[in-house]
Amino acid sequence: MTPVELFSEPFMQRALLAALFTGLAAPVIGTYLVQRRLALMGDGLGHVAVTGVAVGLLTGYSPTWTAVVVAILGAIAIEVVRERGNTNGDVALALLFYGGLAGGVLLTGLGGRRAAELQQYLFGSITTISDGDVVVTLVLAALVVVVGVGLSPQLFAVAQDPEFARVAGLRVRFYNLVVAVLAAVTVTVAMRTVGLLLVSALMVVPVATSQQLTRSFRATLVAAMVLGTLASVGGLVISAFASYQATVAPGPTIVLLSLAGFVVTWPVGVWLRHRARLRRPFADEAPDEHTVSDHDHDHGPGCGHVAVPHDDHVDYVHDGHRHAPHGTHYDEH
Repeated sequence: MTPVELFSEPFMQRALLAALFTGLAAPVIGTYLVQRRLALMGDGLGHVAVTGVAVGLLTGYSPTWTAVVVAILGAIAIEVVRERGNTNGDVALALLFYGGLAGGVLLTGLGGRRAAELQQYLFGSITTISDGDVVVTLVLAALVVVVGVGLSPQLFAVAQDPEFARVAGLRVRFYNLVVAVLAAVTVTVAMRTVGLLLVSALMVVPVATSQQLTRSFRATLVAAMVLGTLASVGGLVISAFASYQATVAPGPTIVLLSLAGFVVTWPVGVWLRHRARLRRPFADEAPDEHTVSDHDHDHGPGCGHVAVPHDDHVDYVHDGHRHAPHGTHYDEH
C-alpha cells in the first residue's frame, strides 16, 4: 500500500481528524497551566483518568466518558485542596499521580481484565479510533477551544495575578475551577491520540516553544495552537511513513516532534532576549518625589541637589527644602 492509498483509508482519515483537533485544543488550556506554574497538572489528571478508564472497562460503559467524569472530579478535588487545605499544589498533584494510577491498575485487576488493555489509553492508539470516538473528540475539543479562547481575558487575569483579579471583581475561584475542568476534558480529548502518560507534553511543550518567539499572551496562545496542530498532525504523518520500515507509534512520535520544535526555537529565543536587553539595558527610573512645603530655600549651583524641573506656578520641595518659583529650567548639579 502506497502512502497516498494509506491516507485514503477511513481509519487514517479518522486519525487525522482526531490529531488535528487534539493538537488545536491541548495547548489552549496548557497556556493557562503554564501561566499558573501548574505545568504538571496535566500529568496528574492523566493518572486520575486511568482510574476512569478502568471504571469503564469494569462496568462496560465507554471508557472515554468515565474518564471524563473521574478526571473532572479529580480536577475539582485538586482545586479544593489547593485553595482551602494546607497542602501545597505540588503535594496535591503528587497525590493525583500515585492514587490515580494505582487505582486504575487495581480496578482493572479486580474486573478480571488484563493490564495490557490499558495500553491504548496509556500511550495512545489513534489509528484504532472509532467513528464514535472521533465525534466525542471533536465535541470536547471544540468546547475547550471555545471556552478557553472566549474567556481568555478573564482566565489570563486570574492566572497572572489572582489578587488583582479578585480586587477587580472577577470570581477567581470560579475561573480556577473552569481551568481545572478544561484541563480534565483536554486530558480525555488527547487520551487516544498521545496517551494519558504523554498528554501533558502536548499541553505544555507547544506553549514553551511559542514563548521563545512571542512576547504577548495572545500571540503565545495563537502560536501554541498552531505549533500543537503541526506537531500532532506531523507526528501522525511521520509515523505513518516510517511504519513502512519499522513499527513507529504515533503518540511518542507526536511528542518527540513537539520537543524537537522546542529545541530548534530555544536558541532563537535566547538571541531575541539578548537583543531586547541590548536595546534597553536599564529599566526606566521614576523621578524623585516632590511635595509642597513652606520652607524657603533657593536653589543654587552648589546646593548639591539633583536637578529637577520647575515652573512659574508651583513651589517644589526636595529633601525638605523649598524650591523658589522661577522660570522653567533645570538646576545645575
